[in-house]
Amino acid sequence: MADEAGPDPTPVHRYRTELRWSGSTGAGYEAYERAHDLIALPAGTGLALSSDPAFRGDPSRLNPEQLLVAAASSCQLLSFLAVAARARLDVVGYVDEATAEMPEDDPPMRIVRIELRPRIELADTDRPRPSADRLAHLAEVAHRECFIANSLRTDVTVHPTFTWR
Repeated sequence: MADEAGPDPTPVHRYRTELRWSGSTGAGYEAYERAHDLIALPAGTGLALSSDPAFRGDPSRLNPEQLLVAAASSCQLLSFLAVAARARLDVVGYVDEATAEMPEDDPPMRIVRIELRPRIELADTDRPRPSADRLAHLAEVAHRECFIANSLRTDVTVHPTFTWR
């Protein structure tokens, strides 16, 4: 009898991190250490993290809120590069100064907005430049393809600017 299992199931991508902290909360909220370390396996590079300084964290370390904004920014970059490559655009530079807001007066506390402001530099080739509408469309396609933005309940907006070199 033939195997009737059918085609392979849709792949599921899994991600692992390992986080380590040690200390004591026995002395209360004001006294315990917020510093901790994270690695994302299989990458061997780790991150030294803490809480936001507003919550008694170490300002010399990254905090989870910054990582969330960084993830959204990085994902938009990677999505845009893929979209641009498929559209045969030569992106030669990309700088994003991303911001996020987390008000304390609207419980539960959460990041309510992430704004990405990529400045995208394109190679000035002998081909006609794409229109502003075309570039805005490609940035929107990249936003729709961004796994991180698709995973968040937070509003993530993208405000790109384009220049040519």
